Amino acid sequence: MKMDLELLHSPAVGPAEEEEADMSDWNLPLAFMKKRHSEKIEGSKALAQSWRMKDRMKTVSVALVLCLNVGVDPPDVVKTSPCARLECWIDPLSMSPQKALETIGANLQKQYENWQPRARYKQSLDPTVDEVKKLCTSLRRNAKEERVLFHYNGHGVPRPTVNGEIWVFNKNYTQYIPLSVYDLQTWMGSPSIFVYDCSNAGIIVKSFKQFALQREQELEVAAINPNHPLAQMPLPPSMKNCIQLAACEALELLPMNPDLPADLFTSCLTTPIKIALRWFCMQKSAKLVPGVTLDLIEKIPGRLNDRRTPLGELNWIFTAITDTIAWNVLPRDLFQKLFRQDLLVASLFRNFLLAERIMRSYNCTPVSSPRLPPTYMHAMWQAWDLAVDICLSQLPTIIEEGTAFRHSPFFAEQLTAFQVWLTMGVENRNPPEQLPIVLQVLLSQVHRLRALDLLGRFLDLGPWAVSLALSVGIFPYVLKLLQSSARELRPLLVFIWAKILAVDSSCQADLVKDNGHKYFLSVLADPYMPVSILQSHIVPMAVFILAVIVTQLHHGTGEACLQGNLISICLEQLSDPHPLLRQWVAICLGRIWQNFDSARWCGVRDSAHEKLYSLLYAVRAVFALGTFVGNSAERTDHSTTIDHNVAMMLALLINDGSPVVRKELVVALSHLVVQYESNFCTVALQFMEEEKNYALPSPANTLEPGNLTPVRDSPAIPRLRSVNSYTNIRAATTVRNLNKSLQNLNLNEEGGPLAFSPGNLSTSSSASSTLGSPDNDEYLLSFETVDKMRRVSSYSSLNSLIGVSFNSVYTQIWRVLLHLAADPFPEVSDLAMKVLNSIAYKATMNARPQRILDSGSLTQSAPASPTSKGTAPPRTRFTFPPTALSPPLTSSLPSPPAVLPPCPSSRQRAPPYTPTLGGQAPHSHQFPRTRKMFDKGPSGSEQAGDDADDPGGHKAYMNANLSTGLCDWSAKYFAQPVMKIPEEHDVESQVRKEREWRFLRNTRVRRQSQLITQRGVTRLDDQIFINRNPGVPSVVKFHPFNPCIAVADKDSICFSSFCLWPPPLFPNPLAFLYLHSLLPVFLISLHPLDDGALRIWKNFADQRNPEMVTAWQGLSDMLPTTRGLARRVSIYLDRTKGQGGAGMVVDWEQETGLLMASGDVRVIRIWDTEREMKVQDIPTGADSCVTSLSCDSQRSLIAAGLGDGSVRIYDRRMGPNECRVMTYREHTSWVVKAHLQKQTDGNIISVSVDGDVRFFELRSPDSVNVLQTVKGLTALDIHPQANLFACGSMNQFIAVYNANGDVISNIKYYDGFMGQRIGAISCLAFHPYWPHLAVGSNDYYMSIYSAEKRLR
Repeated sequence: MKMDLELLHSPAVGPAEEEEADMSDWNLPLAFMKKRHSEKIEGSKALAQSWRMKDRMKTVSVALVLCLNVGVDPPDVVKTSPCARLECWIDPLSMSPQKALETIGANLQKQYENWQPRARYKQSLDPTVDEVKKLCTSLRRNAKEERVLFHYNGHGVPRPTVNGEIWVFNKNYTQYIPLSVYDLQTWMGSPSIFVYDCSNAGIIVKSFKQFALQREQELEVAAINPNHPLAQMPLPPSMKNCIQLAACEALELLPMNPDLPADLFTSCLTTPIKIALRWFCMQKSAKLVPGVTLDLIEKIPGRLNDRRTPLGELNWIFTAITDTIAWNVLPRDLFQKLFRQDLLVASLFRNFLLAERIMRSYNCTPVSSPRLPPTYMHAMWQAWDLAVDICLSQLPTIIEEGTAFRHSPFFAEQLTAFQVWLTMGVENRNPPEQLPIVLQVLLSQVHRLRALDLLGRFLDLGPWAVSLALSVGIFPYVLKLLQSSARELRPLLVFIWAKILAVDSSCQADLVKDNGHKYFLSVLADPYMPVSILQSHIVPMAVFILAVIVTQLHHGTGEACLQGNLISICLEQLSDPHPLLRQWVAICLGRIWQNFDSARWCGVRDSAHEKLYSLLYAVRAVFALGTFVGNSAERTDHSTTIDHNVAMMLALLINDGSPVVRKELVVALSHLVVQYESNFCTVALQFMEEEKNYALPSPANTLEPGNLTPVRDSPAIPRLRSVNSYTNIRAATTVRNLNKSLQNLNLNEEGGPLAFSPGNLSTSSSASSTLGSPDNDEYLLSFETVDKMRRVSSYSSLNSLIGVSFNSVYTQIWRVLLHLAADPFPEVSDLAMKVLNSIAYKATMNARPQRILDSGSLTQSAPASPTSKGTAPPRTRFTFPPTALSPPLTSSLPSPPAVLPPCPSSRQRAPPYTPTLGGQAPHSHQFPRTRKMFDKGPSGSEQAGDDADDPGGHKAYMNANLSTGLCDWSAKYFAQPVMKIPEEHDVESQVRKEREWRFLRNTRVRRQSQLITQRGVTRLDDQIFINRNPGVPSVVKFHPFNPCIAVADKDSICFSSFCLWPPPLFPNPLAFLYLHSLLPVFLISLHPLDDGALRIWKNFADQRNPEMVTAWQGLSDMLPTTRGLARRVSIYLDRTKGQGGAGMVVDWEQETGLLMASGDVRVIRIWDTEREMKVQDIPTGADSCVTSLSCDSQRSLIAAGLGDGSVRIYDRRMGPNECRVMTYREHTSWVVKAHLQKQTDGNIISVSVDGDVRFFELRSPDSVNVLQTVKGLTALDIHPQANLFACGSMNQFIAVYNANGDVISNIKYYDGFMGQRIGAISCLAFHPYWPHLAVGSNDYYMSIYSAEKRLR
């Protein structure tokens, strides 16, 4: 709910006024605000992970081409004197030219081997064109698809030409011979990397690009026109994957400073530390470090690959800094290509950044292709200078005195900077610069623990942080760390891996490959896990990681998990008090049981299914049990027995309060349906046959088992009972109108009697036949047919099919699926319809199985005639509790004798059981106890088809698509921050600010209204609002804090603001109430048929986007009675004796989050909205319906008004037999309203249709006061704050009374031009706080009356 909209229509809350919200508001529980209510149950969308290089390469061959011609300077270069002479740190003039050339070549190879020792190196010293060609073609041939490096030193030949030529020699070294770059491209092929160390090297890069473009054009021409001459020639290789590094731009000369080497660019690329130190000493800042000379630099101790030595530490710091600069400056894809694809290329480009910094100081700009952004001024270079300064300052004492080397504080300082970023930063900010340094620190045992801790905190920021860390290259490091045996690292590594797998589950393949699952198994088996701030999440995360690993189970991995006692460890954790751990233990068990029979039998040996029964109402336990029965291995008697037991336990969840649980229930039962497909096909055929041939009895003349009050025949009954329940449910759960449902009524305008028969159940085409065409997109079983089939099974004697044999399970599970297909939550019903129609399709497309039952009846005994009396079927050990399957609701009460539906045959005329004929036998007598994998069930292969002939796509369709996404959705928890303070507790968050504002508004409304009610209301007849409703108002409710009312009629709910016009319409059920306080107001709606379903809506005032939060069956199998306005009008005329029904009545207790529901049942059912579970059934102890409910959380009392005139008080803290603490029988007719005042010593106020208002004290057995109001009462409400109550009559007037019984206002129908006109009152309601009265009449008008203006 948007704040600006509420601000517009709410009392102003001035910022200058220092009002604080009531503390009680903060302490009240939240309802329906969990993530499962606010977001869709689905996994995260798979993000394209660019960090994993698909085309990872290796440079396998290196061509070193040196054109030095030692002793002879090229003609186009005038060198200074003195001049730079060193080539690969060798003075060529210090030895003979040939020896110098060979020594330089050997040194260059050694320098490259430091970066790629396994490559194949070939030198070509002062070569000819043919030698270069031979070299390049042989290296490309051997390298195949891998990368080849071509290093060119042209210090002894002329500069490159603008035509794209470099220079080599002739055989006699008398001429310079040009070598075209185009030819070089042809010989080298792709992928390749080129290094040009010569003046004007930028010309080569430009020419290379031009020739590459020319090649691409030639390739396109050859591809388009095969007859073109180019197509007849060998296709030139593409140069797309070629990389170039050049020493300078096209018009620049190389530096000639004698203190620098001649091959400065090559030195930067191959010996970066040496040249960096040398260059540092040549700067003015080096004077700050006394005693350091160029000669001393050559004596730095250590090795480059030993990080414990000074030289190795400098190299380590240099790698971290250049990696950091590149990661922060380069685009992500370019960084991946240049710095993560190839080890040698990554080293060269890291060193290239140094070359840019050094050579730019000598007015020389290195060039690369692809071109990099400028990096020579990056701030991290200052950190490098500091590290060099610290190292060199120790050098004189280390060399001369032998003192110990003090390690650089660089990495500790960078970790501190990273920690500051994590601690002090804001939400929307640039990524931390230090992330690549954290990766490097993982290599150090000294800093590893701290680095892992900071890395875990960073990954906890969200999926974007995980993606960043993976793009840096963190994955191979944390994968290798799993080989560590350090116990102190376990919590951190578990946390990091949970974060990685939650974002990118494909990493589990790498874990399996490296046996990483053994590490996490050892974590679970470790009873002495090191304590950390993440302790509460570590074990659940370890189980989550194993659950991800076993998702794509390989045989070896599964066996290793079994050998590691994964199942037994998980089963031990099922009783853990941590809900997150229990959740993932169940999911892990479910996933390892999928398609892994050995794991299933391991679970059977440990009684896993029985241990999971303790968590039966947890959705993840339902998932685990579903996979437990969904294994498709060979069946035995033992496995079949287990499957049936699990199925019957799962069926108990049929009326669970959470749609998430019921969705998972459908999927779990679908696994059983797939395994025993032929049995369910037979049951489906029999149910469909029964649906065609069985006439439903009229509920008006039926007394169902457990229903103690006969239902009076009424003209309105057939009208309402003829509406298909599922159609109305569907209409109620979407925004579309109810036209289709109303078209199915098939009744006249007066609502005349309608006989029940399969033909007139629905007039829609989809219900005209049981099965549709398999080619249609519509379901084979329509919604109408499924609902009719469900009610056939309830009215017929199918209830007696609960036999001793296990095979009756198939009938019971089919009934459960039929019930779930009519679920009030659309996603549940859709899943159930998929399962039902999959079996219907299979049953009709296959050759028909042998008939188990004859077409006349599904049961052994036929029902008795309507005039005869029978007894309820006896209970067996597989009889469901009445709350789960059978029609009676009062499970705690014995079932009385019941009149069974009419049938041509009677129990006495039932023929005996004859197995050979298959007549009159339950399903169980025909199915064998041992079922093969593709067994058809009953014998009779001449009549049964072969499964191989089935169109197998439908079974696969149900298997592949029937999923709830629960596990993937649960995994999203670990992808989101788990260490962050929740928004509702963060005082600076927007959610918290909105809630504070809402509480201030609520407090202001309560205080202002309290001032008015304390002064007393003497009149309440000022009409402040009038509106014509689309239908006759049946129920009206005020928004507690906004000027808005909701008005329900039989087709829709209309939301009207006191200042908005026209009001928005919302197609929805008939009765509702507001659920409010801490949260944006929800709406509880009840179905117009009073089918016992409860639906919770949000955004309900938004006509375009109302959203169902949840829905469940609040009451089961309510008695069919008259509803709506007909009930209101007939109260006085027909219900003076308490006959008829009240529909469904509810009351909400905000302080405890409990929802009470009752009505045309014999219990008061209490639902805990926090757990979405039924917590208590309180027997009413009466033979009539409950007409009104009122609860008091402080005293745990419930006041119920009943249709027989009694008012009963219940204490829900007591047992079912003792909870009724008081019964008042002073009313002689239908109780319209029973109100329990909320005060500690609050009284009970009740009103009957006779107009007598009675006040009761709980300690007194008799009323303490009686007031007589008008007769013909159709509506009444009591103001909860102002001691007022209002009565509406069918005689077109309203009377408002105070607590003393004095009439303070009479609102009547007046004739005349200016007279106000009101019709017969259909509903009325007081505002919870303000002295406002909303009145609805049967002339479609809705009015609001208020106190006199001086009070307002």
